[in-house]
Amino acid sequence: MNPHQLEGWLSHLERLHPKTIELGLDRVLAVRDSLKLFPRFPVILVGGTNGKGSTCAMLEAMLLAAGYRVGLYTSPHLIRYNERVRIDGRMVSDAALCEAFAAVEAARNETALTYFEFGTLAAMWQFVQAKIEVAILEVGLGGRLDAVNVFEPDVAIVTTVDLDHVDYLGDTREKIGFEKAGIYRAGKPALCADADPPASLLQHAAQIGAPLLRINQDFTVVREPASWTFSGPGGVRSALPYPMMRGAHQLANAAAAVAALDCLRERLPVAQAHIRTGLLSARLPGRFQVLPGKPPVILDVAHNPQAARILAQNLREQYVSGKTIAVFGMLRDKDIAAVISAVKDSIDAWHVGGLEGPRGASGEALMVLLRDAGVTAIHVHPDIAQAYAAACRQAGENDRICAFGSFYTVAEVLKARGAKD
Repeated sequence: MNPHQLEGWLSHLERLHPKTIELGLDRVLAVRDSLKLFPRFPVILVGGTNGKGSTCAMLEAMLLAAGYRVGLYTSPHLIRYNERVRIDGRMVSDAALCEAFAAVEAARNETALTYFEFGTLAAMWQFVQAKIEVAILEVGLGGRLDAVNVFEPDVAIVTTVDLDHVDYLGDTREKIGFEKAGIYRAGKPALCADADPPASLLQHAAQIGAPLLRINQDFTVVREPASWTFSGPGGVRSALPYPMMRGAHQLANAAAAVAALDCLRERLPVAQAHIRTGLLSARLPGRFQVLPGKPPVILDVAHNPQAARILAQNLREQYVSGKTIAVFGMLRDKDIAAVISAVKDSIDAWHVGGLEGPRGASGEALMVLLRDAGVTAIHVHPDIAQAYAAACRQAGENDRICAFGSFYTVAEVLKARGAKD
């Protein structure tokens, strides 16, 4: 393996552990200790079923606007692995990733790490080397047993709690809420942006002595025609611009980000002007991302029922004079039927395609579930690229195309558009 070739390293990471996902912290803790990764800069952990990535993007933008050296670790990526690790608002280079992977490889000895565990340690190693001033870490899955949870947060945020990854986290909101609350710490601010959090989350915060701050109670949002007002631990911030990221739900994510910065205001003061700049500059591909042109193309990684309900609401609120044509692909271990149920009334025609890999649902399997839901305008294709091409052929300039259902679906459409351009 050439130590300077990123693709070689990523292939190595994929083969290193027999399982793609194996929850647990013992392996990561052992390698963390070997690497002596005990950051002295503030760490913000962000978990939740939906809204994690948007909240991280807004936190990063606000802190960058304030002049801080920021490290951001998110997952998954759409096109390049480098998207997962950002320093000062820029993706790290292939060379930097390879250097970090080599450091983790040398420290792990015989410890088998999963792809995500290896990448998490490598990201923090880079942050320490770069002497960043604050790290934002997005939880990969759950929270309590997720690899990022080996790092002690100064503030922890749970955005929303809903059903997803039920094979790993449990099949009720109460079970999932307990897993999400596992990123909270005794004596450290614990934020929740879910307006109706499960009792398990509230109980866990109380049991460990984490001061819980809840949206609509401890930090609040007042909507106004052209702006909004935030009230929280740092006082009142008025005349804030609405986030550039589309969707009414983004306001709760924005409020959680501002509340987290309020909690860190003694170590990382952020002025109102920087918050405004962050709200207006934060972007995140694949979150109701509208690509200009005729017809417009909407990209959304919605892959669970809650995200699908939000997508349907956003589609209803954005007027279109023509039809809405879906490009749809999902992983078969997701609740496909519930996603279809949530969004079907907002879609006029469906182009479905299979996703690669053992978890990918075939186009034929998606067609069966769509028919079970009463949908009739279905076109089946071998893959997403062909589904997208067919949707483009069908769509008129007054129509719109909405590609959704998985990160993989959005990534394949972006690749298809890149090849076309």
